[in-house]
Amino acid sequence: MAPAITDTRAPSPASQVQETHSVPSSLSLSGKTIVVTGGGRGLGIALAHGVVESGAHVVCLDILEAPTEPGWSTLLKLCKEYNTTASFRRCDITNESDVANTLTTIAKEAEDRGAPFSGIVACAGIQQKVPGLEYDSADFDRILRVNVTGTFITAKWAARLMAESKRGGSIVLVASMSGQIANRGLTCSAYNSSKAAVHQMCRSLAQEWGQYGIRINTVSPGYVLTDMTNALLETEPEVYQKFMAGALLGRLGEPEDFKAPTVFLLSRGSSYVTGIDLRVDGGHCAAA
Repeated sequence: MAPAITDTRAPSPASQVQETHSVPSSLSLSGKTIVVTGGGRGLGIALAHGVVESGAHVVCLDILEAPTEPGWSTLLKLCKEYNTTASFRRCDITNESDVANTLTTIAKEAEDRGAPFSGIVACAGIQQKVPGLEYDSADFDRILRVNVTGTFITAKWAARLMAESKRGGSIVLVASMSGQIANRGLTCSAYNSSKAAVHQMCRSLAQEWGQYGIRINTVSPGYVLTDMTNALLETEPEVYQKFMAGALLGRLGEPEDFKAPTVFLLSRGSSYVTGIDLRVDGGHCAAA
């Protein structure tokens, strides 16, 4: 019989202080402040709803001058119901000084409120459908600047503040199933490339930032019926049938479908989860 293997390594401090929590309490974000970029409309504002419903204060950042309706009014109503707060700030994620100053201010205000800055959802992004043979390099660069560099700037400054606080935190990057597959019938090479980069960015930063107690993961939506998607379907209705061809659950995604997965990654319930991609695509990538 082979000899038993004994692990002589000293247990890490973290392993010595693990607490047991019920599932509902593990998924709660109560007492925290969460930031959502791209939080002025579409998927971003829906994720902000989920954050508030889980008990956290939320700060929405967007390039827009003001958040869209009726999403914002609904969010404020939820805040009254859950005794939390929501605020909106205009912020350009491609402007590093803007992001740094905005997040630093938010973190200070959160500390003063007694609900520390504990997580961020990097949801801001842009899309463009252009055949590769006709893609202007300036447009390609613009997609990468927002979706890759802007996401990195967001994650970097959030992580710096989390490391300085010595409390760690959770960073969720909104990627896409399109970072793993090419969408049949869609000519979106820049967007797909940008989301593949976000996947690798996540893995790379996870191995750097775990030492600070910072977790970073991606959520990859499939086809979601947002304003951006609906605009495409209005101009090219035939695309809908292509989307539905791979819909194993018989429908396309709604913004509501992504609230719980994102909250999970922000919460203590995912405390042993980092560097992963959580694909929420209705089964599109499961079948050729």
